[in-house]
Amino acid sequence: MKFCSECGYLVNSRIPEGDNRLRYVCDQCHTIHYHNPKIVAGTLPVWEDKVLLCKRAIEPRYGTWTLPAGFMELGETMEQAALRESEEEACANVEIDHIYTLISLPHLNQVYVMYRARLLDLDFAAGEESLEVRLFDENEIPWQELAFRTIHYTLERFFDNRRRGSFPVYTHTIDANNRAP
Repeated sequence: MKFCSECGYLVNSRIPEGDNRLRYVCDQCHTIHYHNPKIVAGTLPVWEDKVLLCKRAIEPRYGTWTLPAGFMELGETMEQAALRESEEEACANVEIDHIYTLISLPHLNQVYVMYRARLLDLDFAAGEESLEVRLFDENEIPWQELAFRTIHYTLERFFDNRRRGSFPVYTHTIDANNRAP
């Protein structure tokens, strides 16, 4: 950041009084600019024993498979964001069951919030950000073609939990040093 979004004056990077982190601070209007993680909200849509995946039509990871998810917008709840992303990416009508995985990615300044959800019908199709949308059995999941480690983690937990008949909420951290999906 070079200029203050409030007054346009140059900003400096320093630790403001009473804080403990470097922040961009405007010396003219004294605005402190906080940069916080972005929230990615999405669903794990289920129909009977299958899950709905989307093949990405955008970067990053064009052509790989993912669950419908995306960045939360201002003025919406996490649930609204997850439902919107399911509609935008998969044209899917879903009903959220409950929060399922909460995954921190500190190296990317992101937090993933994934909800278990039920498809309400089979009226789904590829949205603008998807090349293809399809239901997969566990043995059909293209594990080597999944877009993100967060999706791999969520799907692994789901299939394991389904076998156990219990779906707890998971919190997890994936950092740049984690090599496993």
